[in-house]
Amino acid sequence: MKTINEQLAKELNIGEEQVQATVELLDEGNTVPFIARYRKEKTGALDDEVLRRLSERLTYLRNLDARRTDVSRLIEEQGKMTPELQEAIGQAETMTELEDLYRPYRPKKRTRAMLAREKGLGPLADFILAGEGDVEAKAQNYLSEEQGILDGASAISQALDIIAEGLSENAEHRKWMRDYCLRLGTISTKGEGEDSPYEMYFDFQESVKTLPGHRILAINRGEKEGVLKVTLEVDQQIIEDHMMDHQPNVTTKNRPYILKAVKDAQKRLIWPAIEREIRNLLTERAERGAIEVFSKNLGALLMQAPVKGKRVMGFDPGFRTGCKIAVLDERGSYLESTAVYPTVPRNDVRGTIKTLKALIEKHQVDIISLGNGTASRESEEVIGQMISEIKKETEREVQYVITSESGASVYSASDLATREYPDLDVTVRGAISIGRRLQDPLAELVKIDPKSIGVGQYQHDIDQKRLDESLCGVVEDCVNSVGVDLNTATPSLLTYVSGINKTIAENIVTYRNEVQGFTSRKELKKVKRLGDKAFEQCAGFLRVAESKEVLDHTAVHPESYATAKSILEKLGFEAKDLRRGDFKGLRELANGYGIAKLSEETGAGEPTIRDILSELAKPGRDPREELPPPVFKTGVLALADLEEGMLLKGTVRNVSDFGAFVDIGVHQDGLVHISQLSDRFVKNPMEVVKVGDIVEVRVLSVDRKRKRISLSMKGLGPKSSTQKHRS
Repeated sequence: MKTINEQLAKELNIGEEQVQATVELLDEGNTVPFIARYRKEKTGALDDEVLRRLSERLTYLRNLDARRTDVSRLIEEQGKMTPELQEAIGQAETMTELEDLYRPYRPKKRTRAMLAREKGLGPLADFILAGEGDVEAKAQNYLSEEQGILDGASAISQALDIIAEGLSENAEHRKWMRDYCLRLGTISTKGEGEDSPYEMYFDFQESVKTLPGHRILAINRGEKEGVLKVTLEVDQQIIEDHMMDHQPNVTTKNRPYILKAVKDAQKRLIWPAIEREIRNLLTERAERGAIEVFSKNLGALLMQAPVKGKRVMGFDPGFRTGCKIAVLDERGSYLESTAVYPTVPRNDVRGTIKTLKALIEKHQVDIISLGNGTASRESEEVIGQMISEIKKETEREVQYVITSESGASVYSASDLATREYPDLDVTVRGAISIGRRLQDPLAELVKIDPKSIGVGQYQHDIDQKRLDESLCGVVEDCVNSVGVDLNTATPSLLTYVSGINKTIAENIVTYRNEVQGFTSRKELKKVKRLGDKAFEQCAGFLRVAESKEVLDHTAVHPESYATAKSILEKLGFEAKDLRRGDFKGLRELANGYGIAKLSEETGAGEPTIRDILSELAKPGRDPREELPPPVFKTGVLALADLEEGMLLKGTVRNVSDFGAFVDIGVHQDGLVHISQLSDRFVKNPMEVVKVGDIVEVRVLSVDRKRKRISLSMKGLGPKSSTQKHRS
């Protein structure tokens, strides 16, 4: 039997020594972001994705081992353990296989087989299985008026109940049948109705092996709503033949009886359970895929480039209650708000433009962040008209960008928003959120439940606990990879920093308010309940721009400050350079000196040396700044303006199993089907695009009545600008 570490090494295709080191670090209470960033020498530089998979599988395998021990103990207490059974228990690789082995020994409700044994029919069942005599004659020996066995047929029937139960508890039969269904089974669905979202499944069949996750979840939802009837279909004759072929002592005398027991076991006892198991396996597979898609989409969304140094107007569109406006300064601080009514029922376009122009002039607004919800299309037309007027009147160019407002209403009504802006209306808080998520998507979106951000598929149909764990892990990885300003971070953002829980986050903010800001990282040790372990885990991810220690502005961990200063000294930098944070030519000097030599002389591993050099080359850098910014616009494009063949630039808003949804600025996202993502075969859309990508697309078709836009990215290399183009 493989050890857990051996199993993990094989599954993840990494070395056993890497597994061992990682398991030890996790058991010591280190977080995944901390291990990924600051313990590369120990793990062989495993990234956070591999570390999270390892952590998840470690938990599963440890639970499997614990259950293995329990099963062995329970069977031994019954005095029924054999060397063969013990070996099979040791070899079981999944909970399902383990429970199959335990099934014959599990305490049961009173079954037909149990009642037959109580009537003394066990020996008759054994006689039938042996196949050595006349079954009907033997059955006469078991007649009993007291037991209700009035004739031979009744005795045989009840003895076959014992045989059927034994067949149903055979772990090898179940494993073969499960594998057979996964290889050759078919999911069939039936339904009826009009204008149903499940219409394509009203008479549908697809192989279990190829059925994609999004269809599995759609079928499950249709079944749950009572619209679809779902069955698993296989050739039952092949299953019966397999069971018969693996019965010992089948003779001409007992064959009819064994076959009858096989059919009964299959139909009554095995198949309902196998069908449930296969459906559960399919659902689990689909959920894993959906969670992975959701996680990757969320990670890409959170890591979109921030728009820094710009004054932003958050614009939350609406009809009857008007559009809520909030103006923010360069750091996202709230300046002023108002409401305008450019849409029905008031249609006050001129009043709206006058009000917005005044705010833009007063606060020198650079960009308008327009929410993409209700009335967005109508509001965009007014914004486009206003921008044109401003340019004509002042030659000043104000831009706007369509921003996803998913989750803004959730945030604006939350306790967190109430604490942040106790004196502001809920709707104004929503406008602030729409503006801030342009300035710093990560800092703003961490305030919202990840499930409400709108980048998943079938999110309400999957295991919520697993989804929450996965999404929280994604947010944690993003927050820690970017780093957090200790003097401006909200408690919600701090909570995702390695080693910081909700209580510590609130204590940090309380202390920060008391002392009017941190002046160094080491001051964190004065925060209530932030002990040495928490400091070790969080310090490297927190930045203190106000600190005199330049390394406090970087991702260099305090434990490596001496190493960093030693490196600078060896490369010829002086104390004044350290004070200024001016390390020009650092990489070239380090390469000339030799990374290996620096490692040997400082005692730090080469990965740590490289990370330190990377940080010192650009102190306080934000990794998101290297990503493309959002698509800013000055003109309006309507659905009616779209023509087949038109080339457009757009932003990927969501990615699913079957393609990508792209915002091309007409309020309705267009779909690039998986078959249109590339000239080559694409198995997974995420091989080509991710949320936030700026892509060039060609309009394939426009269904104006149903508001559906089909797009293509095929053949859109750098030389594809000869066709009609609009951006």
